[in-house]
Amino acid sequence: MSEKVLESQQIFKGRILTVKVDQVLLQNGCKSTREVVFHPGAVAVLPILADRSIVLVKQFRYPVGTELLEVPAGKLDENESPEECALRELEEETGYKAQKIEYIGYIFTTPGFSNEKIYLYVAENLIKTEQNLDQDELLKVEILQPQDVLNKCLNGEIVDAKTLSLVFLAREKGVI
Repeated sequence: MSEKVLESQQIFKGRILTVKVDQVLLQNGCKSTREVVFHPGAVAVLPILADRSIVLVKQFRYPVGTELLEVPAGKLDENESPEECALRELEEETGYKAQKIEYIGYIFTTPGFSNEKIYLYVAENLIKTEQNLDQDELLKVEILQPQDVLNKCLNGEIVDAKTLSLVFLAREKGVI
């Protein structure tokens, strides 16, 4: 199935997102409107320490008005590979550098209205360095045992989609 764009209007262009409203023709001949948020892509990293504990970050998320416990993550910079971004974001947000990083898949966060694609990684053989947060980033590092992370996912304490996806994929692949 596909849809043919009849008309496209850019409504907003910010430093991260672009929003368009498109008029499309469906295969059944009907016309419809699509509101689309374009995103440059992002990464999420599950950092695992030598003792198998997991490094997470807690930060206030303005759109939902609360603190969330999440895996380190961030958007791709222009001309940056997902792996480069994963290594950069891991060190910036947690103060750990990975000697081993493994790609385990990707997710589309909200394909009903956005093209955001998040590349998922597991990082191991971590070396402690220093956190290097952006000026507008305020977050706390938390280190938890794998079972505690899984329990928080199952009981609703961790509700961030990229974190849930990455934790459960890593579990299914035998990483945690």
